[in-house]
Amino acid sequence: MQIGIDSFAAVVSDPHTGETLGAADRLNNLLEEIETADRAGIDVFGIGEHHRPEYLDSAPALILAAAAARTQRIRLTSAVTVLSANDPVRVFQEFATLDLLSRGRAELVVGRGSFVEAYPLFGLELQDYDSLFAEKLELLLRIRDQSHVHWSGQHRPALNGQGIYPRPMQEKLPIWLGVGGTPASFVRAGTIGLPLMVAIIGGDFRQFRPLIDLYRRAGQQAGFTPEQLQVGVHAFGFVGETPQAARDAFWPGHQRLFSAIGKERGWRPPTREQFDATCGPTGAYLIGDVQTVAQKALDMDRMLGGL
Repeated sequence: MQIGIDSFAAVVSDPHTGETLGAADRLNNLLEEIETADRAGIDVFGIGEHHRPEYLDSAPALILAAAAARTQRIRLTSAVTVLSANDPVRVFQEFATLDLLSRGRAELVVGRGSFVEAYPLFGLELQDYDSLFAEKLELLLRIRDQSHVHWSGQHRPALNGQGIYPRPMQEKLPIWLGVGGTPASFVRAGTIGLPLMVAIIGGDFRQFRPLIDLYRRAGQQAGFTPEQLQVGVHAFGFVGETPQAARDAFWPGHQRLFSAIGKERGWRPPTREQFDATCGPTGAYLIGDVQTVAQKALDMDRMLGGL
């Protein structure tokens, strides 16, 4: 199993002091975190993509490129690239360049995003949420396989054999499909044989087993091998000296963030009881001491059929 860390480069005020780290300091601290992860033997580091004031990751490929120059072995990925609001040609060029800078350590996770700010920002209609993603994913995979592409679609000007450069160092740039809880997304990933990255951000992680089984069945029916149908999990994680210390340290910032998002989306504010339950044996959060988090990772691997 590979172990990775994802960051959204969040700018969060200290709940106790109200102090907020400056944006430049936050980004430079993030690069030091990636260097530390590289030295520690972490397999992969991912940077999200958001277009909101709480986050500094609107241009994840730039952050990853800076990290590539300061690391030696860790793989560098997006988590996720909001492909619906991006040009697949540009996405491929950016990550192919990252692959060259890192000497073959780049990959990307593509998805539709859990926030919608990118759609109006780039002049897109939210009603095209699904068709944008389906079309752009098809084009991105075509570009990965061919340097000269003939293609036409609804949401982007046609390509008539133009060359798309540079090409990556890796023979085939790894592309994962990031999904939430929609069965159709799991089936799509299996049907086209892409590895699956499942965002589990609440509830009981066991509820995702039927969806992962659906993905594997769809992939096998489409002719892909079990080795091609990889599954990863993206979840909240935090390690402290003891389980209680980890929960106490993580809770104030978690409460503030989800209360703010909840006001936008009509959710009730989170409670400490819900949070503690989600840190429990089958809850989605990997929060606790070293042994607790390691054991839960092993439990997820077993209960979800192999990660």
